[in-house]
Amino acid sequence: MTRTPTRVLVASVLSLGALVSVSGCTLGVQAQQARAQAPAASHSAVPSTTAPAAPGPLTEEQAQAALVTAGDLGEPWEATQGAATWRDGLLKATADAPDCRRLLDALYTDDLFGADSGPRAVTGLDDTMDQAQLRYQVLALDPADVDRTLAWMKTLPSTCGRFTAVTERGAPLHVRVGEAELPEVGDARQWLRVAFTGETADGGQTLLSLDVAVVRVGDDTIALTHGGPGEVSADATTAFVQVGVQRLADVRKQARLPV
Repeated sequence: MTRTPTRVLVASVLSLGALVSVSGCTLGVQAQQARAQAPAASHSAVPSTTAPAAPGPLTEEQAQAALVTAGDLGEPWEATQGAATWRDGLLKATADAPDCRRLLDALYTDDLFGADSGPRAVTGLDDTMDQAQLRYQVLALDPADVDRTLAWMKTLPSTCGRFTAVTERGAPLHVRVGEAELPEVGDARQWLRVAFTGETADGGQTLLSLDVAVVRVGDDTIALTHGGPGEVSADATTAFVQVGVQRLADVRKQARLPV
């Protein structure tokens, strides 16, 4: 299946990079001007020992503001109309191996970390052209817990690289789990590519692909699943992560500005 072009997504990332570059140049010029105009500092002046304030815990309001939107992604993405029809048919499945069963449960519930977590914000977006869906979350979690989940995810291409799952209707599914590399964003990250192959009711073949990505940025965490019939775009998943990390950084920066 031909996937939706990702030009808009890539352009969004490039635009964010350009804005950062322009801001950096502007700040550099302003800093030079300020140094030229400032009076010479007295040798007797005592240097400040006040350390910058550490960012406070992520609030629910900040998490909500850090979510990506359909406006960030452009057409054909729009607010979700509900769970896709393929979700229950393929993701509601089980497997014998505990790690593989845990992965299936996490994919179906869109929850890698368990319900007992701190503030979180969640949004869903639909690709109206290709029937793909994006589930995007911003969470405040214990970094050690996130790192344990990331370490577990990293083992899955070995422990669950290929396995057979059984759907709620008793149909077998052949599942492949692979690893992909995210850009160097945040402090820790992991990306899995999961493919489900099975048979339709009329004997045809069906393929569902899911990208699962997690990025920890300090004490904040971004988690997303990007899935749909056929093969989902790896470029789109990369762009979702890059746009999301930049949005989170902007929200955190805004919170530090004096009121």
